[in-house]
Amino acid sequence: MVWFVSLLGKAVVWLSRHLGGGHGSALPGLIVEKLYPKFLNKVLTGLPGGVVLVSGTNGKTTTTKIIVDLLRAGGYQVFTNRSGSNYTRGVISAALPQMRRGKLPVDIAVLELDEAYATQFVDQVKPRYAVLLNVLRDQLDRFGEIDNTAKLLQYAARKTTGAVVTNEDDLRLRRLADDNKIKAKLAWFGYDGAAACLYRNDEELHCDKVATVHKKPSRQSVRIASLDGDKATYLIDGNTYTVRLRLFGAHNALNCAAALSVVRQIEGDEFNSVVAVEHLGAVAPAYGRGEVITVGDAAVQLILVKNPSGFQISLDSSANVSTMIAINDDYADGRDVSWLWDVSFGRLNHLADAVTVTGVRAADMAVRLMYDGVTQLNVEADLSTATRRWVHALGSATGQIFATYTAMLQIRDELEQMSSEVNNG
Repeated sequence: MVWFVSLLGKAVVWLSRHLGGGHGSALPGLIVEKLYPKFLNKVLTGLPGGVVLVSGTNGKTTTTKIIVDLLRAGGYQVFTNRSGSNYTRGVISAALPQMRRGKLPVDIAVLELDEAYATQFVDQVKPRYAVLLNVLRDQLDRFGEIDNTAKLLQYAARKTTGAVVTNEDDLRLRRLADDNKIKAKLAWFGYDGAAACLYRNDEELHCDKVATVHKKPSRQSVRIASLDGDKATYLIDGNTYTVRLRLFGAHNALNCAAALSVVRQIEGDEFNSVVAVEHLGAVAPAYGRGEVITVGDAAVQLILVKNPSGFQISLDSSANVSTMIAINDDYADGRDVSWLWDVSFGRLNHLADAVTVTGVRAADMAVRLMYDGVTQLNVEADLSTATRRWVHALGSATGQIFATYTAMLQIRDELEQMSSEVNNG
């Protein structure tokens, strides 16, 4: 049955690509899921290394990529849903082209799942490992109150069979230590000392936070001890390891700690801290998550933002360079953009150039900036027009774009088109 349905799914993949559906279309997965609801279970359950589930509010795509890169560097054959479709049908669509005779020829699967869809996934496939990154206020029109998101991740943890790796410094995820329905081993990641001042949860956005060293229970943990620019220092088993990261921002330095922690669980006695940390330095940014795109002589860093904590830490990690902010309110972005009022934009006052604001909610973003004293603004709602004008004004300089999800996708396509035009010019 799996073999037959996979052949049918492959045919749909071929049609989707040739009829303009693109490589990331979830349509084949949707059709297969309807025809054979047990498809994922049959395909993934027998993998030698099992399944790694990655979920949480922020950092799923990047953390998944880091884990995959580290495992592949260690010799593992890995399946992942790199297309970015983090629903169950997206996982199926990603698997179909790689299947041979109804099977995935890999050692282990590392899968990014949306917090809500993760609960559906674990009902079909019990993951051997779960990486639960954080619980932050995001898309309240979808998830409701933040504690509801925590319950979704708790459900995934209860279905995990091997090890649950989670954020020791997240107030809500820390409670998993007291859940006697979780049968898997608990392993942790987090931050210490000088690094603590870099991270704020929703409760800490509007207060001064002082770096402290928290007294920790005796738990297996990988921690980030300090971050100086792109130089990160990690604490593993009482030893420190330093590496220069290609990934942007303090949030991705913490995502690296999460990846190290789960790879440590997967590799067991074979885990080599020196080698693993060294490999972190080679990991490139994921699609639109701090990725740098060159357009002629200009270098543009594209930074995804989608909730107050994520936007704040990205701003705090950013450089004083020409800036554009693109805000949409489509379903994938979250309809309610009132979260922008919980972000402090005062640091943008130090920029030499006016801030360009674009997207469906450009006017709302402009008003928000003015309340923080950022009054030098260029407002252009059309994303394509705004992007082209802003990049042309950059000349040979470096700039950064903060964009919500759908805005990021459109702007990235625009930047790629501009780059092609310059190269073929």
